Amino acid sequence: MRDVIIIGSGPAGYTAAIYAARAQLNPLVIASSVEPGGELMKTTEVENYPGFPEGLMGPDLMANFQAQAERFGAEILFDDVVEVDLKGDVKIVKTGMGETYEAKTVIISTGAAYRELGLPNEKALSGHGVSWCATCDGFFFREKTIAVVGGGDSAMEEANFLTKFASKVYVIHRRDTLKASKIMQQRAFDNPKIEFIWNAGVAELKGDGKLEAVVLEDTRNGERTELALDGLFIAIGNDPRVSLVENQVELTEDRFIRVDGRSSRTTLPGVFAAGDVIDPTYRQAITAAGSGCVAALDAEHYLASH
Repeated sequence: MRDVIIIGSGPAGYTAAIYAARAQLNPLVIASSVEPGGELMKTTEVENYPGFPEGLMGPDLMANFQAQAERFGAEILFDDVVEVDLKGDVKIVKTGMGETYEAKTVIISTGAAYRELGLPNEKALSGHGVSWCATCDGFFFREKTIAVVGGGDSAMEEANFLTKFASKVYVIHRRDTLKASKIMQQRAFDNPKIEFIWNAGVAELKGDGKLEAVVLEDTRNGERTELALDGLFIAIGNDPRVSLVENQVELTEDRFIRVDGRSSRTTLPGVFAAGDVIDPTYRQAITAAGSGCVAALDAEHYLASH
């Protein structure tokens, strides 16, 4: 029987592991066989993580997180969790390799996946002109022409933010009205650098090694046009990875795991959640890491009193 099992290995999972290991809780991190290290493994330069003034590559940052967790005795398993039973005092976790683990507490840090457009070379151009995070990558597009895809609040926020750097920002939206709140819409409409392209979807990404243009398809008549761009920011939402636990812990309306206030406590005793799986708003490496710290401390307090 383990004191704590941590599911997921992004900044939240590894930070929880560092704190839990230093508290002598001997955590087991089930890190995934496909995507260990989380979303940061897909990013190139990370310039806004404190303590690294020169910046560093996303995968290098995650390798540092992993090494630090292992240094204090965290055990890391590169396997996938396929089933959990979290309702009893003993939490049961089953993996793809057929192993079953038992623990007194579980920390869920499975993250959230950015919704993709689903285009053939989208992944290949990720970090080479295609991005899902304006806060992370906007700085690299000074005096460039870029576009944001989406019509919600996050798309308007990204578009406005990106005008600090880019010379021109297009907003590409499938309809002729926005889902965004009125105040966010107005800010975008009032911004002289933003131009809207209505009733259009991105049908194709063009570029060899880096993005050079997108092909837009009119959602009314199917007509196609090409738009030259240096960057494309995709802001069509994100999906928290909750399929493992959705019938056991309570979720919010947006399908993130519900936690109690600023804690990591879910609706089940001994089950904690951290990182992007609880956070529809900030979604930064540093906030996820802080959230992982909270979860480890909450688990430690829970174990001390049970």
